[in-house]
Amino acid sequence: MVVWLVGLSGAGKSTIGRELHKQWKAISANTVLIDGDEIRALSHRDKGTEPFTIEGRRENANSIIKLCRWLDNQDMNVVCNILCIFEDILADNKTRFSRYFEVFIDAPLELVTKRDIKGIYTPAINGNTKNVVGVDIEFPIPKNPDIVFENNMEKNVPEIAGSILNKILKANSAK
Repeated sequence: MVVWLVGLSGAGKSTIGRELHKQWKAISANTVLIDGDEIRALSHRDKGTEPFTIEGRRENANSIIKLCRWLDNQDMNVVCNILCIFEDILADNKTRFSRYFEVFIDAPLELVTKRDIKGIYTPAINGNTKNVVGVDIEFPIPKNPDIVFENNMEKNVPEIAGSILNKILKANSAK
């Protein structure tokens, strides 16, 4: 099964995804974690401006899709944290993997810009950088996620991950 955690930068995808992976791996050893930022760095597409353009983001997303498909074909459970701005990719994911579960981590732009944990929003808002999703690149709200989690950054991460895992396991057993 492939689980995509989608949301803005700073929404909590990586934090929640890491905990989800930890909990799922404890009950199913064939579980792996893919983080979009880490894949970008591994493929040396994390420097300069080109990797963060819409085209560069699509290239990274396509690499992640290939990796997820490869793992899915080996009966691995995949937790994938990704800032995906492509509605066609999200729609196609529903048929490209053996089983797919989409989690939208919804954190308002105002909250993620206030936190700005990666230091990307303030320079973009001030016009000093470009290609920041939510500022000069639109973030389309996922149309048909299996679950929407509204993250106000005040909830317990293990509880959030546990709740998501329970829904994944129910969805997985229903198919």
